[in-house]
Amino acid sequence: MALQLVVVHLVDLLHHLHRCHRSPPNQSTLNIAKKVYTQFISWTVEFLDEDVVALLGALPSDIRSHFDRIAGIIQSHGLEQVREPYVKHLEDKLWEMRLKGKSGIARAVYVTAIGRRVVVVHVFTKKTEKTPRHEIEIARKRAKEVE
Repeated sequence: MALQLVVVHLVDLLHHLHRCHRSPPNQSTLNIAKKVYTQFISWTVEFLDEDVVALLGALPSDIRSHFDRIAGIIQSHGLEQVREPYVKHLEDKLWEMRLKGKSGIARAVYVTAIGRRVVVVHVFTKKTEKTPRHEIEIARKRAKEVE
């Protein structure tokens, strides 16, 4: 926790220097700050509420295992390093984890939040090629609850 505070203060200092000197910090300083920040403050994956946990729990075990694998990749390597076929942008702030297994395909829709958090707001079984508008609207409504 103390290291996180140091990193946050380092980022604040860089912003302050930028405002005071009217010139951005040099690229190597920014790269060092970014590397320190991403190395020591990892992403977390969490659920909006118990209803979302229940939706995931209702999926077949192979699909739940795929969710756990993607969540583990996000937490160990950082969300910035995860791309298709694991995640894909839906629209606005909504992204999806693309879950598949022998028993079918599902999606876990998430948003990112302050504190390097991935917040899963909706989970559903995918039955058509295109994501149903109804599922996106449910996710959009729940995403408004994320702080």
